[in-house]
Amino acid sequence: MLTLDEKKAIVADMASRTAQAQSAIAAEYTGLSVADMTTLRASARQAGIYLRVVKNTLARRALENTEFDCMRTALQGPLILAFSGDDPAAGARVMTDFAKQNDKLVIKVVALRNKLLTVADAERLAKMPTKDEAIGILMAVMKAPVEKLARTLAEPANKLARTLAAVRDKQQAA
Repeated sequence: MLTLDEKKAIVADMASRTAQAQSAIAAEYTGLSVADMTTLRASARQAGIYLRVVKNTLARRALENTEFDCMRTALQGPLILAFSGDDPAAGARVMTDFAKQNDKLVIKVVALRNKLLTVADAERLAKMPTKDEAIGILMAVMKAPVEKLARTLAEPANKLARTLAAVRDKQQAA
């Protein structure tokens, strides 16, 4: 049994974590073994995700007046909460990957700052590129026109060089 001070500390800790979060996911974990939960926690820790199993009443208080206030009414049953910090898709990636391996983990609520999403959106969110991948895609898109311009500008000189080489080869063969 938690004391009032311990409950206040849990609510304060969760509220501070949610203030820094980009996205949140709540999933039902009934039936998962301790080993499975340990694996889930380890993969979440690697991805920089804050995982917490807490009573729904405490979670509702922690989410009150935050950007994840929209989740409060959907919190029902035994849930594990995952908050993603820098990468909004990290939580969805970890939870959906783990749910594919363990059918006992069922995603119930997905939220992106002030917006409640459907459970199906978790899969789409998980497929979003990471920040580094997105920067790489952007750089490739930005670099392509410059490369094409350089090739286009160099082509007349290259064509002249090929023509002169063909004339030289023709004269040497004759």
